Amino acid sequence: MKILVTGSSGTIGTRLCEALLEKEHKVAGADWKPNRWNSDIDKLTVNIDLRDADKLKAESYKLQADMVIHLAANARVYDLVLHPDRAMDNFQTTFNVLEFARVHGIRKCIFASSRETYGNISVGNGTYTEDKAHFMHCESPYTASKIGGEALVEAYKRCYGIDAVIFRFSNVYGAYDDSERVVPLFFHRAKAGEPLAVFGKKKCLDFTYIDDCVDGIILAVEKFDQAKNDTYNIAYGEGVTILHLAERVKELLGSSSAIDVRESRTGEITRFVADIGKARTKLGFTPKVPFEEGIKRAVEWYDRHC
Repeated sequence: MKILVTGSSGTIGTRLCEALLEKEHKVAGADWKPNRWNSDIDKLTVNIDLRDADKLKAESYKLQADMVIHLAANARVYDLVLHPDRAMDNFQTTFNVLEFARVHGIRKCIFASSRETYGNISVGNGTYTEDKAHFMHCESPYTASKIGGEALVEAYKRCYGIDAVIFRFSNVYGAYDDSERVVPLFFHRAKAGEPLAVFGKKKCLDFTYIDDCVDGIILAVEKFDQAKNDTYNIAYGEGVTILHLAERVKELLGSSSAIDVRESRTGEITRFVADIGKARTKLGFTPKVPFEEGIKRAVEWYDRHC
Protein backbone atom coordinates (compact mmCIF):
# COMPACT_ATOMS: atom_id res chain seq x y z
CA MET A 1 0.00 0.00 0.00
CA LYS A 2 1.22 3.53 -0.72
CA ILE A 3 0.72 5.88 2.22
CA LEU A 4 0.91 9.68 2.22
CA VAL A 5 2.22 11.02 5.54
CA THR A 6 1.81 14.74 6.16
CA GLY A 7 4.19 16.22 8.69
CA SER A 8 6.71 13.59 7.61
CA SER A 9 9.70 15.62 8.84
CA GLY A 10 8.37 15.89 12.39
CA THR A 11 8.84 13.71 15.45
CA ILE A 12 6.02 11.24 14.86
CA GLY A 13 6.24 11.56 11.08
CA THR A 14 9.90 10.58 10.85
CA ARG A 15 9.59 7.53 13.07
CA LEU A 16 6.31 6.51 11.41
CA CYS A 17 7.82 6.69 7.91
CA GLU A 18 10.71 4.54 9.09
CA ALA A 19 8.28 1.96 10.48
CA LEU A 20 6.13 1.95 7.34
CA LEU A 21 9.19 1.43 5.12
CA GLU A 22 10.37 -1.39 7.39
CA LYS A 23 7.02 -3.06 6.73
CA GLU A 24 7.55 -2.57 2.96
CA HIS A 25 4.85 0.02 2.39
CA LYS A 26 5.50 2.74 -0.16
CA VAL A 27 5.66 6.17 1.43
CA ALA A 28 5.18 9.72 0.19
CA GLY A 29 5.92 12.48 2.68
CA ALA A 30 4.65 16.06 2.69
CA ASP A 31 6.18 18.74 4.92
CA TRP A 32 7.15 22.39 4.63
CA LYS A 33 10.60 21.52 6.04
CA PRO A 34 13.17 19.00 4.79
CA ASN A 35 13.69 15.95 7.00
CA ARG A 36 16.87 16.69 8.96
CA TRP A 37 16.92 13.30 10.68
CA ASN A 38 16.73 10.72 7.89
CA SER A 39 18.04 11.33 4.37
CA ASP A 40 16.10 8.39 2.91
CA ILE A 41 12.80 9.87 4.16
CA ASP A 42 13.86 13.30 2.97
CA LYS A 43 14.16 11.90 -0.57
CA LEU A 44 10.54 10.71 -0.31
CA THR A 45 9.30 14.05 1.06
CA VAL A 46 7.70 16.77 -1.05
CA ASN A 47 8.49 20.14 0.51
CA ILE A 48 5.12 21.86 0.37
CA ASP A 49 3.02 24.30 2.37
CA LEU A 50 -0.22 22.40 2.86
CA ARG A 51 -2.07 25.65 3.48
CA ASP A 52 -1.73 26.34 -0.25
CA ALA A 53 -4.31 24.26 -2.13
CA ASP A 54 -2.90 25.29 -5.52
CA LYS A 55 0.57 24.01 -4.66
CA LEU A 56 -0.95 20.80 -3.33
CA LYS A 57 -2.77 20.38 -6.62
CA ALA A 58 0.42 21.07 -8.57
CA GLU A 59 2.32 18.37 -6.67
CA SER A 60 -0.54 15.87 -6.73
CA TYR A 61 1.20 13.43 -9.07
CA LYS A 62 3.90 12.90 -6.40
CA LEU A 63 1.39 12.46 -3.58
CA GLN A 64 -1.04 9.88 -4.96
CA ALA A 65 -1.68 7.22 -2.32
CA ASP A 66 -4.07 4.57 -1.01
CA MET A 67 -4.18 6.11 2.49
CA VAL A 68 -3.34 9.47 4.03
CA ILE A 69 -2.04 9.86 7.59
CA HIS A 70 -2.47 13.53 8.49
CA LEU A 71 -0.01 14.51 11.21
CA ALA A 72 0.96 18.02 10.05
CA ALA A 73 -0.03 20.73 12.53
CA ASN A 74 1.17 23.63 14.63
CA ALA A 75 1.21 21.70 17.86
CA ARG A 76 2.46 23.75 20.84
CA VAL A 77 -0.66 24.73 22.77
CA TYR A 78 0.57 27.94 24.40
CA ASP A 79 2.15 29.15 21.15
CA LEU A 80 -1.33 29.07 19.63
CA VAL A 81 -2.69 31.04 22.59
CA LEU A 82 -0.13 33.72 21.75
CA HIS A 83 -0.55 33.30 17.97
CA PRO A 84 -4.12 32.11 17.28
CA ASP A 85 -3.61 32.45 13.51
CA ARG A 86 -1.60 29.22 13.77
CA ALA A 87 -4.81 27.45 14.71
CA MET A 88 -6.30 28.66 11.44
CA ASP A 89 -3.31 27.05 9.70
CA ASN A 90 -4.37 23.74 11.26
CA PHE A 91 -7.94 24.11 10.01
CA GLN A 92 -6.73 25.02 6.53
CA THR A 93 -4.25 22.17 6.18
CA THR A 94 -6.78 19.61 7.41
CA PHE A 95 -9.40 20.88 4.98
CA ASN A 96 -6.93 20.89 2.08
CA VAL A 97 -5.70 17.37 2.84
CA LEU A 98 -9.25 16.02 3.03
CA GLU A 99 -10.11 17.79 -0.23
CA PHE A 100 -7.03 16.27 -1.82
CA ALA A 101 -8.19 12.84 -0.65
CA ARG A 102 -11.72 13.43 -1.98
CA VAL A 103 -10.59 14.64 -5.40
CA HIS A 104 -8.03 11.86 -5.85
CA GLY A 105 -10.16 8.99 -4.59
CA ILE A 106 -8.25 8.28 -1.37
CA ARG A 107 -10.79 6.54 0.86
CA LYS A 108 -8.67 5.81 3.94
CA CYS A 109 -7.56 8.50 6.38
CA ILE A 110 -5.89 8.59 9.79
CA PHE A 111 -6.12 11.94 11.59
CA ALA A 112 -3.89 13.03 14.47
CA SER A 113 -5.99 14.75 17.11
CA SER A 114 -5.10 15.48 20.73
CA ARG A 115 -5.91 14.89 24.36
CA GLU A 116 -6.52 18.64 24.49
CA THR A 117 -10.03 17.92 23.18
CA TYR A 118 -11.03 16.77 26.70
CA GLY A 119 -10.39 20.14 28.31
CA ASN A 120 -10.17 20.53 32.07
CA ILE A 121 -13.26 18.58 33.05
CA SER A 122 -13.26 16.24 36.03
CA VAL A 123 -13.90 12.54 35.49
CA GLY A 124 -15.04 10.12 38.14
CA ASN A 125 -12.39 7.42 37.87
CA GLY A 126 -9.57 9.76 36.87
CA THR A 127 -9.08 8.54 33.30
CA TYR A 128 -10.61 9.92 30.13
CA THR A 129 -12.61 7.74 27.77
CA GLU A 130 -13.17 8.89 24.20
CA ASP A 131 -16.78 9.96 24.82
CA LYS A 132 -15.69 12.75 27.21
CA ALA A 133 -14.49 15.18 24.52
CA HIS A 134 -16.80 18.07 23.68
CA PHE A 135 -16.45 21.47 22.03
CA MET A 136 -17.78 23.12 25.20
CA HIS A 137 -14.58 22.00 26.96
CA CYS A 138 -12.40 23.89 24.49
CA GLU A 139 -9.56 25.64 26.35
CA SER A 140 -7.47 27.07 23.50
CA PRO A 141 -7.28 27.85 19.78
CA TYR A 142 -5.19 24.69 19.38
CA THR A 143 -7.98 22.65 20.96
CA ALA A 144 -10.48 24.27 18.62
CA SER A 145 -8.35 23.34 15.61
CA LYS A 146 -8.32 19.69 16.68
CA ILE A 147 -12.03 19.50 17.53
CA GLY A 148 -12.75 21.22 14.22
CA GLY A 149 -10.45 18.81 12.43
CA GLU A 150 -12.32 15.86 13.91
CA ALA A 151 -15.59 17.42 12.71
CA LEU A 152 -14.21 17.81 9.18
CA VAL A 153 -13.10 14.19 9.17
CA GLU A 154 -16.59 13.14 10.23
CA ALA A 155 -18.17 15.31 7.53
CA TYR A 156 -15.97 13.85 4.80
CA LYS A 157 -16.85 10.36 5.96
CA ARG A 158 -20.59 11.06 5.77
CA CYS A 159 -20.58 13.08 2.56
CA TYR A 160 -17.79 11.52 0.53
CA GLY A 161 -17.23 8.03 1.91
CA ILE A 162 -13.73 8.63 3.29
CA ASP A 163 -13.32 6.15 6.13
CA ALA A 164 -11.18 7.41 8.98
CA VAL A 165 -9.45 6.62 12.24
CA ILE A 166 -9.00 9.49 14.70
CA PHE A 167 -6.19 9.22 17.23
CA ARG A 168 -5.98 11.48 20.27
CA PHE A 169 -2.30 11.57 21.16
CA SER A 170 -0.90 12.69 24.49
CA ASN A 171 2.54 14.27 24.99
CA VAL A 172 4.49 12.16 22.53
CA TYR A 173 8.22 12.39 23.25
CA GLY A 174 11.47 10.71 22.27
CA ALA A 175 13.71 10.72 19.21
CA TYR A 176 13.57 13.22 16.31
CA ASP A 177 12.45 16.15 18.44
CA ASP A 178 14.61 19.23 18.82
CA SER A 179 11.68 21.59 19.28
CA GLU A 180 10.65 23.66 22.28
CA ARG A 181 8.20 21.04 23.51
CA VAL A 182 8.65 20.36 27.17
CA VAL A 183 10.97 17.30 27.10
CA PRO A 184 13.61 18.63 24.66
CA LEU A 185 13.23 22.11 26.18
CA PHE A 186 14.01 20.76 29.66
CA PHE A 187 16.93 18.78 28.24
CA HIS A 188 18.55 21.81 26.61
CA ARG A 189 18.00 24.06 29.60
CA ALA A 190 19.23 21.46 32.10
CA LYS A 191 22.27 20.76 29.93
CA ALA A 192 23.10 24.47 30.00
CA GLY A 193 22.40 24.80 33.75
CA GLU A 194 19.48 27.15 33.08
CA PRO A 195 16.25 27.20 35.16
CA LEU A 196 13.43 24.82 34.25
CA ALA A 197 10.03 26.54 34.32
CA VAL A 198 7.19 24.28 35.51
CA PHE A 199 3.78 25.81 34.85
CA GLY A 200 1.61 24.22 37.55
CA LYS A 201 3.00 22.38 40.58
CA LYS A 202 0.36 19.64 40.29
CA LYS A 203 0.07 19.60 36.50
CA CYS A 204 -0.05 15.93 35.55
CA LEU A 205 -0.11 14.51 32.01
CA ASP A 206 0.12 11.19 30.20
CA PHE A 207 3.48 10.95 28.40
CA THR A 208 3.69 8.61 25.41
CA TYR A 209 7.02 7.31 24.14
CA ILE A 210 7.42 7.76 20.39
CA ASP A 211 7.68 4.03 19.58
CA ASP A 212 4.44 3.28 21.43
CA CYS A 213 2.68 6.06 19.53
CA VAL A 214 3.92 4.74 16.18
CA ASP A 215 2.98 1.18 17.12
CA GLY A 216 -0.60 2.38 17.59
CA ILE A 217 -0.67 4.00 14.16
CA ILE A 218 0.79 0.91 12.50
CA LEU A 219 -1.89 -1.23 14.13
CA ALA A 220 -4.56 1.02 12.62
CA VAL A 221 -2.92 0.76 9.19
CA GLU A 222 -2.86 -3.03 9.43
CA LYS A 223 -6.34 -3.37 10.95
CA PHE A 224 -7.98 -0.43 9.23
CA ASP A 225 -11.22 -2.17 8.29
CA GLN A 226 -11.97 -3.14 11.90
CA ALA A 227 -10.65 0.12 13.35
CA LYS A 228 -12.22 2.59 10.91
CA ASN A 229 -14.75 5.29 11.76
CA ASP A 230 -13.86 5.42 15.42
CA THR A 231 -11.71 7.47 17.80
CA TYR A 232 -8.95 6.14 20.04
CA ASN A 233 -6.74 7.42 22.83
CA ILE A 234 -3.10 6.57 22.20
CA ALA A 235 -1.06 7.07 25.37
CA TYR A 236 0.66 5.08 28.11
CA GLY A 237 -2.24 5.30 30.54
CA GLU A 238 -0.40 6.76 33.53
CA GLY A 239 0.07 10.31 34.77
CA VAL A 240 3.39 12.06 35.39
CA THR A 241 3.69 15.53 36.89
CA ILE A 242 5.69 18.14 34.98
CA LEU A 243 7.59 18.72 38.22
CA HIS A 244 8.68 15.06 38.28
CA LEU A 245 9.68 15.29 34.62
CA ALA A 246 11.91 18.28 35.42
CA GLU A 247 13.45 16.45 38.38
CA ARG A 248 14.20 13.33 36.31
CA VAL A 249 15.82 15.28 33.46
CA LYS A 250 18.00 17.06 36.03
CA GLU A 251 18.99 13.77 37.64
CA LEU A 252 19.79 12.05 34.36
CA LEU A 253 22.06 14.92 33.30
CA GLY A 254 23.53 15.64 36.72
CA SER A 255 22.36 19.21 36.22
CA SER A 256 22.44 22.03 38.75
CA SER A 257 19.47 23.81 37.12
CA ALA A 258 16.93 25.37 39.44
CA ILE A 259 13.28 24.39 39.04
CA ASP A 260 11.02 27.42 38.85
CA VAL A 261 7.43 26.49 39.70
CA ARG A 262 4.88 28.96 38.36
CA GLU A 263 1.12 29.21 37.92
CA SER A 264 -0.54 27.26 35.10
CA ARG A 265 -0.83 29.17 31.83
CA THR A 266 -3.97 30.16 29.95
CA GLY A 267 -5.29 27.49 27.60
CA GLU A 268 -3.37 24.53 29.00
CA ILE A 269 -4.73 21.26 30.39
CA THR A 270 -3.80 20.71 34.03
CA ARG A 271 -4.51 16.99 34.35
CA PHE A 272 -4.94 14.18 31.85
CA VAL A 273 -4.60 10.40 32.05
CA ALA A 274 -5.96 8.38 29.13
CA ASP A 275 -8.22 5.37 29.26
CA ILE A 276 -6.65 3.22 26.50
CA GLY A 277 -9.12 0.36 26.83
CA LYS A 278 -10.72 0.86 23.42
CA ALA A 279 -7.37 0.91 21.60
CA ARG A 280 -6.30 -2.16 23.54
CA THR A 281 -9.51 -4.06 22.70
CA LYS A 282 -10.04 -3.07 19.06
CA LEU A 283 -6.44 -2.61 17.89
CA GLY A 284 -4.46 -4.79 20.27
CA PHE A 285 -2.55 -1.69 21.40
CA THR A 286 -0.26 -2.33 24.36
CA PRO A 287 2.27 0.40 25.20
CA LYS A 288 5.64 -1.04 26.16
CA VAL A 289 7.73 1.89 27.38
CA PRO A 290 6.90 3.36 30.81
CA PHE A 291 7.90 6.91 31.57
CA GLU A 292 11.01 6.11 33.62
CA GLU A 293 12.47 4.03 30.79
CA GLY A 294 11.26 6.39 28.07
CA ILE A 295 12.72 9.53 29.59
CA LYS A 296 16.06 7.79 30.01
CA ARG A 297 16.04 6.77 26.33
CA ALA A 298 14.98 10.25 25.27
CA VAL A 299 17.73 12.02 27.22
CA GLU A 300 20.33 9.59 25.85
CA TRP A 301 19.09 10.26 22.30
CA TYR A 302 19.18 14.06 22.75
CA ASP A 303 22.66 13.82 24.23
CA ARG A 304 23.89 12.05 21.07
CA HIS A 305 22.02 14.05 18.44
CA CYS A 306 21.16 17.56 19.67
